[in-house]
Amino acid sequence: MVRGWDIVKKSDVPVLGGLVPHAGWIYSGATAARTIAALAASRPETVFVFGAVHVYDPNRASLFERGCWETPLGELAVDADVCDAIASCPAIRIAPEAHINEHSIEVELPLLRYYLPETRIVPLMIQPGPWANEIGRVCRRAAADLGRRAAFLASTDLTHYGPIFGFEPAGRGEAGLRWAKQVNDRRFLERVAQLDEEAVVPEALRSYNACGSGAVAAMLSALVDSGNVAYRELQHTTSAEQAPLDPDRLNAVGYVSAVFHS
Repeated sequence: MVRGWDIVKKSDVPVLGGLVPHAGWIYSGATAARTIAALAASRPETVFVFGAVHVYDPNRASLFERGCWETPLGELAVDADVCDAIASCPAIRIAPEAHINEHSIEVELPLLRYYLPETRIVPLMIQPGPWANEIGRVCRRAAADLGRRAAFLASTDLTHYGPIFGFEPAGRGEAGLRWAKQVNDRRFLERVAQLDEEAVVPEALRSYNACGSGAVAAMLSALVDSGNVAYRELQHTTSAEQAPLDPDRLNAVGYVSAVFHS
């Protein structure tokens, strides 16, 4: 398995959160594992997993508030006490059924189970919108009030480029794929690196460079609300680089692994 961020093995730098991609493991699993391996060194008791929303969901945010999630490596328990505490937020609805066909949280959980088998999770799908920032702050405060040693993960992919996605503003082929990674992805990641919690959703809606901007905004707000944090990028890659199954090099999705530490 991926060892993660080497510096956390050499120091007491606490990792408070991170960005993970959520495509099939053949494409983005190793990238996501970098973030979660780094996070594991801080041994959080509870991990908020903020997910993107790719399926129909009428709620601004849908919470899975009870029970366990099953993975091939065993179960991960939901932190019911934290879920009870955040369920009073007007933007959050208890809606476990909304998670049935959504993958953005599900694909991260075997990695969490491998690196942090005893941690509890708060699975929360978040639509992009101004409510995402308040959700992040509510989650951070609930964890603090309950004395939880918490971390925050935001599940998002970056630019979906090429004819199968209907998005080719820089042309078709290698030049377009370079633009998607080096220009369009970077627009979003620059705002993340600046901890600009208010800018990430408008940037993603304008430039089509993140499918989980609501999750990212919530994570940033939670981290900024907790005090001084710094951003460190571990890997920025694409599906074309990780599993080049498109021989014509026409389509690619961007992935990033990044952590936030104090």
